[in-house]
Amino acid sequence: MNRLFLVMVLASGWLCGESLQAQQMARGRVFHDANFNQKFDAGEKGLENIRVSNGEMITRTSKEGIYELPVSDDTILFVIKPAGWMTPLSENNLPRFYYIHKPHGSPQGTRFAGVEPTGDLPASVDFALYPVKEPELFKAIMFADPQPRNQTEVDYLIQDILEELVGTDASFGVTLGDIMFDDLSLFESQNQGIALLGIPWYNVIGNHDVNREAKEDAQSDETFERIFGPSYYSFEYGKAHFVVMDNVDWYYDGQTGKHSYRGGISKAQLTFLENDLKLVPDEKLVVLMMHIPITKMEQRGAIFKLLKDRPFTMSVSGHQHYQQHLYLNKNDGWEGEKPHHHVINVTASGSWWRGIKKYGNIPHAYSRDGVPNGYSIVTFDGNQYSFQFQAANRRPEYQMHLSAPVEIGDQQEPAHVYANVFSGSVKTEVTAVIRNRKGKAVKLEMLAAHQELDPDYKRLFDQEQALIKKLDGKIDWVPMSAPVAAGHLWKAVLPTDLPAGSYTIEVQARQPNGAVYKGLRPIRVAQ
Repeated sequence: MNRLFLVMVLASGWLCGESLQAQQMARGRVFHDANFNQKFDAGEKGLENIRVSNGEMITRTSKEGIYELPVSDDTILFVIKPAGWMTPLSENNLPRFYYIHKPHGSPQGTRFAGVEPTGDLPASVDFALYPVKEPELFKAIMFADPQPRNQTEVDYLIQDILEELVGTDASFGVTLGDIMFDDLSLFESQNQGIALLGIPWYNVIGNHDVNREAKEDAQSDETFERIFGPSYYSFEYGKAHFVVMDNVDWYYDGQTGKHSYRGGISKAQLTFLENDLKLVPDEKLVVLMMHIPITKMEQRGAIFKLLKDRPFTMSVSGHQHYQQHLYLNKNDGWEGEKPHHHVINVTASGSWWRGIKKYGNIPHAYSRDGVPNGYSIVTFDGNQYSFQFQAANRRPEYQMHLSAPVEIGDQQEPAHVYANVFSGSVKTEVTAVIRNRKGKAVKLEMLAAHQELDPDYKRLFDQEQALIKKLDGKIDWVPMSAPVAAGHLWKAVLPTDLPAGSYTIEVQARQPNGAVYKGLRPIRVAQ
């Protein structure tokens, strides 16, 4: 280890608490794998200026594609995929961009297996890359919380969501954590189903993807690492830089005497993020992908500090089993010039594959804010982006649900129409009219009702509870989750002076990106 490199290592803090003798130096190359055999062969070219990390430090390859980094006995080395290049994929289309160095393997004593002993460090840890065309305009699919309890629920995901995505034109997909619901033996089965889409698929660790028998956070990711590799890393596509974060901090709760989790990242991961972003030009869009919302992270202030001077950033999470678009400002600890956009993504399982089974023997799986289960299609165009909500087994145009009485008349209380705009936010403009059969329209005043419950979801929940009671609890489905305030609900009072007849309520929602969604609900005014 040369003197300059030693100074850099010590300055990074990576060796704190450890002797130099406990470290090894990993060496290898990043190369253009011209014959696709994942081996560096005579005549193949090393790639210059490619970033490689040990999970904290980042180095760049030399002109010949050579790098070196220190490793401990628990290190995952990985290449940061540059734009215009792709890493090898597993048979399930999982990116293989890493090398696990655990000479003694994972700690024993957990229900689900970790990494087998990897033995001595190879003389050269090489990473293969392949040139690919990556346009600046591309799509990515984002799932949150597929979260199956068993194989039956893995099959729900395959039938309810994956089936319609086979043949997608998206460039890659991401699962934003809670890939499983504690049973990590199902990783392989679900990965096989997602592989049917035929695109690379990245994965974020969630609180239900950890080894729950682990005594500390550093040992909680061992099964995830065996299947997917490092729990945090970054890669590039087009003009966007994607950072996959592990923000599930597994810890011992002294008050309860049990292990639990909270939103947070390790010091090593924060150092990696800082080092990573230093090497990303300002003109690139930085996308942070995590499981627990950034607003619930202990280190959000430090993360915000790293992002505040960058002109193009956004972040996306899952976890909540409802959908929200947040625009964070100083009240949230954000100090950037413009609000930071954080998306709490719709969940693939809705509220945990709950609800009475619909045609096809799959639960209706509504999320507890009244949003149908589904996923996001994110379109990236250079350093710009837009989210499109997609409900499972619905047309793309289905972007809101209207609740209103079938009939209004001389009732004592005023009648309302509610619009649950599934991807609505404080920046959504919602307008509405009520129109008679001759086309004459009366404008309705739509007011934000973000703290109220979706009335149709609440009604469905109450009806299901009554049915379960009538059946004495003997049901073959998982009961619905109790409703929560949607955060994207608007309402208007319906006129009381309408002549008898049939009318249509027409609602329009204009999104910040210019997209316009429409909904329609017929009603009848009694004689």
